[in-house]
Amino acid sequence: MTYGQPRVRVVVGDDHPVYRDGIVSALNGSGRVEVVAAVGDGRSALEAIREHLPAVALLDYRMPELDGLEVAHAVARDELATRVLLLSASTESDVVYRAVQEGAAGYLSKESDRDDIIAAVMACAKGENVLHPELVTGLASEVRLRARSEEPLLSARERQVLQMIAQGLSVPDMAKELYLAPTTVKTHIRRLYEKLGVSDRGAAVAKAMRTHMLE
Repeated sequence: MTYGQPRVRVVVGDDHPVYRDGIVSALNGSGRVEVVAAVGDGRSALEAIREHLPAVALLDYRMPELDGLEVAHAVARDELATRVLLLSASTESDVVYRAVQEGAAGYLSKESDRDDIIAAVMACAKGENVLHPELVTGLASEVRLRARSEEPLLSARERQVLQMIAQGLSVPDMAKELYLAPTTVKTHIRRLYEKLGVSDRGAAVAKAMRTHMLE
């Protein structure tokens, strides 16, 4: 431990005593961390977080009472300063996505070694987000998949109009290209804006790009 530097205060939550004790021993033994509470369920973890206001809460994803995800959500909702780092046996991309979405600052596999866990705790305490490299690819794929699944359902004609808006065509030009009356094109544009939740051309193109509708 470097003299003059306070140790990072941490709450540990895991319902498996042997694993929990091992983590506590490793953290305290690092000389850089002080475990201020070690508990076996999510409700107790949330109470300990509110009582001790640690820099980091290292929590098992699955616990009795409240799981780690629910604790992360409560911490984010209540705007507590504690950053939640989740440990889980599951590395499925949808689980990792939900954890990040609910406000977790990091997610590690329970197969991570002690040095990696200590390093992750220190990184979280510094304000960094932590995700094991093996999980990054899966998370990115999940984000892309969800973005596509959230695309508004556009008709073939509305997609044509959207492409033309992106190309900068005017209403008369679109009407000529599509062999439609300008009033009909305007109707398609209005419906397109309603489905995209936008009110102008620039916003329509930006939304289409974010959701990959122009690919």
